[in-house]
Amino acid sequence: MTTNDTFARTTLPSAHGAGAIPAVGFGTLIPDPAATRRAVRAALDVGFRHFDCAERYRNEAAVGEALRDALDAGTVRREDIFLTTKLWNTNHRPERVRPAFEASCRRLGVDSIDCYIIHTPFAFLPGEDQDPRDGQGRVLYDTEVTLADTWRAMERLVEEGRCRSIGLSDITLDRLREIVAIARIKPAMVQVEAHPYLQEWDLLAFCREHGIVLQAFAPLGHAMQPRVLEDAVLTGIARRLGRTPAQVALAWAVQRGTALLTTSTNPDHIRENFEISALPEEAMGEIRQGIATNVRFNAVVETGVPGFIPRVG
Repeated sequence: MTTNDTFARTTLPSAHGAGAIPAVGFGTLIPDPAATRRAVRAALDVGFRHFDCAERYRNEAAVGEALRDALDAGTVRREDIFLTTKLWNTNHRPERVRPAFEASCRRLGVDSIDCYIIHTPFAFLPGEDQDPRDGQGRVLYDTEVTLADTWRAMERLVEEGRCRSIGLSDITLDRLREIVAIARIKPAMVQVEAHPYLQEWDLLAFCREHGIVLQAFAPLGHAMQPRVLEDAVLTGIARRLGRTPAQVALAWAVQRGTALLTTSTNPDHIRENFEISALPEEAMGEIRQGIATNVRFNAVVETGVPGFIPRVG
């Protein structure tokens, strides 16, 4: 792990083509394109240089506009930006991977992607409908393609110089082991739900062993119940250090060696989420040893359908 002039500019090394990945990333799952453009510009202004996109978010063009605004203004250079986007579930068949990748590049207005990620390990029936369902509302899965087939098509993009690296999202440790075992080009980054209530130490250990960066989405718990940011351990540390619970949770994520994604349209929150600093070692130990709650908020790893599901009872 390399730390630059501020803790928030920490970079993490990947052994598989991505080079130094900025640990603190900005997620772009924002429904409104105009709000997306404003939020990305605000994130660039405060210092974010890692941006996570997806075909499924339907706003890659707005992200691209915000990046071009900054590039044209000379406030950032393309080589300073670590840009990811994701292959959606309906494009898992090998012949659909390249067209999907090229369409994302066109929308983003770039020639290459730093890390192209399989959004989930679940293949949906191919077609224009991103959420194919039968008459009873059940997902229509594609049984004609395997995750290994899709991964080989992703590898070809790297071999042809179209993207620097490839990765996986919303994957379990067992499925990740399967891909690592057969991969010619191993994942540079794996993106999963992780936060103080879902610490994923076994997955992190496996990623470290294989030179893969683990990236946490929903690092603040997505404001779901039970609320991570109301946890007594985190609020106690925050009070002692004069920080917000969010800053404590985000610093913990970086300091233990993971990348992370935060998303906001509020400029104050965007700045708060970037202005983090290292925690005392005793605070790191408190979070690991003192929090017993274990909750997964997003069931995407079970179905391939993203969505934070409110807990009942």
